[in-house]
Amino acid sequence: MIRINQIKVHNNGENILSRDELNRVLVKYVAKTLRVGNENIDKIEIIRRSIDARKKPEIYDIYLVDVALKGVDEKKVIGKCKDKNVSISDPVKYDFEKQVRDKAKKVMSAAEIGEEARKVVVIGAGPAGLFCAYMLAQNGFKPIVFERGADVDKRTAVVEHFWKTGELDTSTNVQFGEGGAGTFSDGKLNTMVKDKDGRGKAALQIFVDNGAQEDILYDAKPHIGTDVLRNVVKSMREHIIEHGGEVHFESTVTGLILDEKNALKGVRVKDTQSEKEVTAKRAVLAIGHSARDTFYMLKELGAMMEKKPFAVGFRVEHPQSLINLSQYGIADPKSLPPAPYKLTTTVENGRGVYSFCMCPGGYVVNASSEPGRLAVNGMSYSARDGKNANSAIIITVDPKDFGGEDVLAGVEFQRRLEEKAYKLGEGKIPIEKYGDFKKAVLKGSQENESSKESFEMVDEMTPCMRGEYVFANVHEILPDELNNCFVQGMEKFGRMIKGYNNYDALVSGVESRTSSPVRIDRGENLQSVNISGLYPCGEGAGYAGGIMSAAMDGMKVAEYVVADISLNMS
Repeated sequence: MIRINQIKVHNNGENILSRDELNRVLVKYVAKTLRVGNENIDKIEIIRRSIDARKKPEIYDIYLVDVALKGVDEKKVIGKCKDKNVSISDPVKYDFEKQVRDKAKKVMSAAEIGEEARKVVVIGAGPAGLFCAYMLAQNGFKPIVFERGADVDKRTAVVEHFWKTGELDTSTNVQFGEGGAGTFSDGKLNTMVKDKDGRGKAALQIFVDNGAQEDILYDAKPHIGTDVLRNVVKSMREHIIEHGGEVHFESTVTGLILDEKNALKGVRVKDTQSEKEVTAKRAVLAIGHSARDTFYMLKELGAMMEKKPFAVGFRVEHPQSLINLSQYGIADPKSLPPAPYKLTTTVENGRGVYSFCMCPGGYVVNASSEPGRLAVNGMSYSARDGKNANSAIIITVDPKDFGGEDVLAGVEFQRRLEEKAYKLGEGKIPIEKYGDFKKAVLKGSQENESSKESFEMVDEMTPCMRGEYVFANVHEILPDELNNCFVQGMEKFGRMIKGYNNYDALVSGVESRTSSPVRIDRGENLQSVNISGLYPCGEGAGYAGGIMSAAMDGMKVAEYVVADISLNMS
């Protein structure tokens, strides 16, 4: 196939091209560029679509496509067109068996392996656990998934009840349940992880196969949305079961059973009825970043873990029209998605301050999972049609900030901040206008005119939230140093996006669950360095930072599990 890059299609912000209209534009461009007839074009596949708004409001959609020709020699066509944006396409295709073979030098079929040896416990049904179990089941192995929270239908009802009443279920909530924390998030599928083996593309295809929209396969910033993601994870669960796996909800793994050599023999599981032991020589630990009781269980067991840096801060809301105007030069574009942004800076003391999990047209949600503690996150639906944009603006912290030497000092640091947030709002999400926050932090000094202005495009800045909220002194949550970093960052961002540091921007908190506060050490075989048969996996174990990287890590761990089974059956 032939790859063509930098195909520009004008986007005026008003008219949305239908798929047929777009295809005609691409065919015309390809034929002209390659100097072939329309009849020679067999297939055009969109590989990537991005938006070029550098000369806003003159905006272009930029396409990268792969083209299959018929009736002509593709190499000769490339030689004649002499265009730097035209090349031979050699796409990487993910091959599970090849990945296993590279690790074990052989792949034993499931038929050659006894049922007991094919059994693998998967702890957690977030992206890492689901994708690991999906690959295992699809290749003839028997994953047994234990998830402490409820299935996605029951979970949705429980979470909605919490947002309306404040009555928290500590097992089923925004953090725990089918699909993990990502189920009630923005559903972004972009990742910074390099994809030389094709796992990322394969993961996106699995999402599509289970009900996600096809444009995630080529959008530069793919997004599903919480409403679609709920159906996708349910479909994935059904696929796992159809292929011989098991999925058990409201089932918490409370302990690991080890032999005298510190090798895994099984797990203890507590469900709604009783506690039982399940034998297994291999378990994938895909617990998520909020499974604090599991971290403590692993510490007591002596599993090798280490503290790791993460970041804390606040959710900040602005009118989506303000962000659109800054990014596109158009406040209300019809043919463009609600504009995202990415902001990063370093402040005076050397700490990084940056946007995280930015949600165009989204909602701030109460994402608490422990009584007496409150954490927030961002969430959006597939349409991203909320009137506000929100993002976490977070500040880097490391072990010296945690206030202790214990390996789980980061967990306790998070808890202290969440307790402050809970008390400030009396269980509701505390909110403060940025102007008031800044005035309190700077003690009324260093005011500037931009932060005093009101937003011109809205009559009143009102929160877009899921969960009850109340105005309070949000500036009392973080230590003074981190508050000052936040204000410095907001002021710098106001020079990048006009109005970002506006007085009426809404600040809510606390954003404390940005990533895991620990890393569970694993070796080259991806097993725990001191508990053989245990595979730390995904975000909670410290090896991922979002839906896609967690899914890819789950797939990678599945490869190593099967390789280990094959090696031990030789």
